[in-house]
Amino acid sequence: MTDHETADHGITARYYETDDERVLEFESDRSTAAVAQNVEGYAMLKVRPSADGDELERYYGFDMALDHVAELLGVSPHDLPVPEDAEDMGM
Repeated sequence: MTDHETADHGITARYYETDDERVLEFESDRSTAAVAQNVEGYAMLKVRPSADGDELERYYGFDMALDHVAELLGVSPHDLPVPEDAEDMGM
């Protein structure tokens, strides 16, 4: 399992892979959110309130998914730290 973590602007981002998914979790002092994609990396991105939460929305583009995550966390999308291994998520 790949596991990388980075933090900035009071937000911690953790990227990891399971047998089925690539997961990018975000946590701030206010809230959590997650972006998930199938492990092969070709499916739409699923935005969830947490890594194991119910899907809220699906996106083709990583930027759109990050916009939704930023909204859930109450921050600017530019404030979201993204570990290098997660930068290629999206279609």
